[in-house]
Amino acid sequence: MSGPCERFYVQRADGVGDRAIPVGISSCLLGERVRFDGGHKLDRSLRDTLGALVTWVPVCPEAECGMPVPREPLRLTGDPVEPRLITVRTGVDHTAEMQAWAARRLDALALDGLCGFVFKNRSPSCGLRCVAIHPPGDGATTLDSVGLFARAFRLRFPLLPVEEDESLRDPARRALFIERLLAFAREREQRRRVSPTPPW
Repeated sequence: MSGPCERFYVQRADGVGDRAIPVGISSCLLGERVRFDGGHKLDRSLRDTLGALVTWVPVCPEAECGMPVPREPLRLTGDPVEPRLITVRTGVDHTAEMQAWAARRLDALALDGLCGFVFKNRSPSCGLRCVAIHPPGDGATTLDSVGLFARAFRLRFPLLPVEEDESLRDPARRALFIERLLAFAREREQRRRVSPTPPW
């Protein structure tokens, strides 16, 4: 690579032009006002720098599965391996709703030909690591879980490069993520020439 701002594309299997590499991203990181408080978490570095290299495919699990904006905040409770997604004040369980939506959305994302995903850190739906888990009763909260959508995504697409916004602020990790995107995109194009079935 010539540098972090290199423009990169993959050749279409049919040989007609080029297309930017599609990468999923938590919608709030692009400045979309979809968070529980009606706000966003715009990351200009992702939008303007890495965004010059890829085509973003925005996803907001809470808003897309039908929750209003603004809305009551959510948190994970129970078993860190199989947590429940619960509203903080009223205790409404949105786990089944989120899981059903995620299954449908992942089917759609498979058709988009994603080469990776950037998740919002610490989110109960999108966090990849160190998401707060609240045990039943008065037990101590620990940073020991994974967001519901991020967990489903990793199970469905185990080979796709994924990262969190916070990690990509490190130039070395950002460069490595871009290299992984390139490698996956090239491999996917090679497989597409042989078979139309996606590599997952």
